[in-house]
Amino acid sequence: MTNVISQLCLLEYRMNMTDNQLLRYARHIQLKECDIQGQERILAAHALIIGAGGLGSPAALYLASSGIGHLTLVDDDVVELSNLQRQIIHTTETLGHTKVESARHMLHAINPDVTVHTHAQRADEALLNRLIPTAQVVLDCSDNFETRHLINRLCVTHRVPLISGAAIRFDGQISVFDKRHDDSPCYACLFPPDSNFTNEPCSTLGVFAPLVGIIGAMQAAEALKIVAHMGEPLMGQLLTLDARTMAWHSIELESNTGCLVCSPPLNIDNIMS
Repeated sequence: MTNVISQLCLLEYRMNMTDNQLLRYARHIQLKECDIQGQERILAAHALIIGAGGLGSPAALYLASSGIGHLTLVDDDVVELSNLQRQIIHTTETLGHTKVESARHMLHAINPDVTVHTHAQRADEALLNRLIPTAQVVLDCSDNFETRHLINRLCVTHRVPLISGAAIRFDGQISVFDKRHDDSPCYACLFPPDSNFTNEPCSTLGVFAPLVGIIGAMQAAEALKIVAHMGEPLMGQLLTLDARTMAWHSIELESNTGCLVCSPPLNIDNIMS
């Protein structure tokens, strides 16, 4: 009886997925944790990526190749020669193009079925307030604390899961902040917005090229796990990597009861912009 039910379910999903899709995503479908139902969720999902650089490149490539239905990219920069050492979504032929259009071209070459929305502008509050509520998951692939705190604040406001990644020199980190769960910390619990952090641009400090690939690919993995309802996201954990030794460390995170962003009662007027 179980086999009959499985065959009926497969027939039902065959009506929703084309033969090409069944073949393209066969390796996901073969995973019992994903199966056809999980792949269907991926095909119906919308992910928002802020930043089409070192982290955003592998994240977007893996999301598109995995069949994410809608992918929105936000970046105001253009492709420069120094980007090509690590920003693998761009090519020599797209030098001088906006990063989002360069990325769109590559993503459609990999998977023409993915709908790619692009915004060649800075991720300001007005734009993100419009985009974040439309997404099921947000990937912060930006490179400065101001933008990270803005993204976090709006993800808390709209209760959209946030996957935060960062990489500089040989050091990388990743975590998931999901305020759909009251006990989840937010980015500001870990890095308070009133702290005096200094941005460390890779243009002056450098970054090991494969490191951004590792962290960006992990951001894509966390996004797929969330939208497909499989596995356990990195919520409440900060995973760090020292690429010089390939040493991984996991740090348990807790909500900060004094957090300026997510501690109840949530008063947006009092939150730092």
